[in-house]
Amino acid sequence: MTFSFPAIAGISEEQLAIHVALYEGYVKHVNLIRSKIKELTDADPEGNAYVVSELRRRFAFEFDGVRMHELFFAQLTSGPSEVSEGALFALATEKYGSWDGFITHIETVALSRGIGWAVVAFDPVQKTLHSVFVGDHEVGQLAGLPILFVLDMWEHAFMVDYRPATKKEYVNAVLKATDWSVVETRLSNT
Repeated sequence: MTFSFPAIAGISEEQLAIHVALYEGYVKHVNLIRSKIKELTDADPEGNAYVVSELRRRFAFEFDGVRMHELFFAQLTSGPSEVSEGALFALATEKYGSWDGFITHIETVALSRGIGWAVVAFDPVQKTLHSVFVGDHEVGQLAGLPILFVLDMWEHAFMVDYRPATKKEYVNAVLKATDWSVVETRLSNT
């Protein structure tokens, strides 16, 4: 996918360009792994079974890296929006007491020690939101839950503009730049 970002207060064009280039690397590796699995399977399925198994394990990391970045970038391409008092607002205020409580909770999850993603997912069984920290891309995902919001907390997402000690400023910049209508649409599509 290609992305066009508006000017985002607190996130430089250079940071966004580096981040998109990293995403393109994930796309490249997804395609490379798919190609390599086919090549090895066609050549000698039994003899290459171990190598193919390891490539399949790596595929989840690369694929989820693609998808998580696409979700993240899509939230930023339209520019910031106010949240409407729709279903997302209702779920957030029910669980976190207020919209501000929800945003504060996302900040807290995002500032968990380590690299990964702050993720807000919708649980269609319990009809509630869950905010979790996902390590890597594929470790910590809540099985089967649609992702509504993601915040990339890997250093590549902020190290041009911020240092680890100031990553809270990056989190605040992303939250202020989020198009909440994109997040609301994801919820309505569940």
